[in-house]
Amino acid sequence: MEISPDQFVAVANRELKNTRSRMFLNRLAPYFAKSCETAMKTFPDPRAAIEYGRSIRADVIARLPELLREFEKNAAACGAQVIWAKTAAEANEFVLSLARKNDVKYVTKGKSMVTEEMGLNDYLKQNGIEPFETDLGEFIIQQLGRPPFHIVGPAINLPVEEIRDLFLAKGILAEPTTDRIKLGAAARIYLRDKFYHLRMGITGVNMAVADTGAIINVENEGNIRLTKSSSKIQVSIMTLEKVVPTMADAMHITRLLCRHCTGQKLSSYVSIDCGPKKLGEVDGPEELYIIILDNGRSEIYQDLNGREALRCIRCGACLNACPVYGKIGGYPYGWAYSGPMGQVLNPLLLGLDRTYDLYHATTLCGACKEVCPAGIDHPGLFLQSRARYVQQKGLKRVIPDRQAAFFSLFGWGVADGGRWRLGVKLLRPFVNRYAIDGVIRKMLKPLDGWFKSRNLPALAGQTFHERWEKIRQDK
Repeated sequence: MEISPDQFVAVANRELKNTRSRMFLNRLAPYFAKSCETAMKTFPDPRAAIEYGRSIRADVIARLPELLREFEKNAAACGAQVIWAKTAAEANEFVLSLARKNDVKYVTKGKSMVTEEMGLNDYLKQNGIEPFETDLGEFIIQQLGRPPFHIVGPAINLPVEEIRDLFLAKGILAEPTTDRIKLGAAARIYLRDKFYHLRMGITGVNMAVADTGAIINVENEGNIRLTKSSSKIQVSIMTLEKVVPTMADAMHITRLLCRHCTGQKLSSYVSIDCGPKKLGEVDGPEELYIIILDNGRSEIYQDLNGREALRCIRCGACLNACPVYGKIGGYPYGWAYSGPMGQVLNPLLLGLDRTYDLYHATTLCGACKEVCPAGIDHPGLFLQSRARYVQQKGLKRVIPDRQAAFFSLFGWGVADGGRWRLGVKLLRPFVNRYAIDGVIRKMLKPLDGWFKSRNLPALAGQTFHERWEKIRQDK
């Protein structure tokens, strides 16, 4: 299922009609919110813990070039080979050339959003090297050819029957079953053989520690640890902003990340690696390559306001709090990053034209900002993207004369209480008859802009004043 941010409106409208997905999303947000709240209470002072984490991320952004240089020096001292890649294409080409040089036929991959951003899987497959996702959720959506539904659980929305049918069709499952344990076991058996014969593994990086040169991965399935310990050659790919100053800072961010990701005090596996395996060690790669990917982030960093987007630690808490994501899920965003996180990052990485609908698909309620452990002002960045789009295109082109005239008339109507009440009274029957079917949106479509993708909501049967008067009379 090929999706891109250009198709946001079409896919969002389709997902709004997906009854099962809507029911699932209604349960998902409260579950994650409660889990995170419970886990955060294990801190002596949860608010102080949040503020400390935000100060760490602020310090990282303020000193990013310096910290990256320090990390490179210490990682190299540990025996890692640090590779700088300006673009996704450069990073992909390095991985491919390394695989070919070592006669690698396939690679296993740990869950990594940056490799999805790079399009690494498709690139390797097109060039004769088979990539195998080893996180169960990522493994499932790789077989389906879909983007992640959620950053924490990429396939969390799928009914077990669909996974059963997929595994049967792919030869992963021998006998039909809807037992979740048996389905997981089938995937484990299928992938275990890949680990056994592995020559090259690829993972992301949750944090890179500047003062030690260590890289940290957190997970719950052990597949990342297997990928890193089984392969002769390990490639860890990180973006610039994943660096943190000290190990103490990394441990605090890890605690916040796990609590906001899955509601755990700590994930099942936390792997801290400094260089390839040493003499006498049994597990670990013989060669470790750390690719530090820019892919537009240097340009983002030049903007003193836009660089705040680089605070993100990819915990996914903003998705769970977002009322828009809570209605449509992850597919409409069409790329690796969804929810408020995607609405902030995608315009910066893909351009304003391709992502126009993303940074306009927001209520600006601020729930994402409130829950973010990294201290990102999501609504402020949404508005910044809108302002930049207007500046690039020119006001006349963004707001056609017909739409400007409509809003001038609307402003005149709402400026006076009497005019507003009369207008609502006259229009209510018409609006309530046609708004839900989208007829009014079609009528207003020539105005473009605001009405391009929005249905006019139905009006309440009575105004607040009418209801209040009725209550008063009844009493």
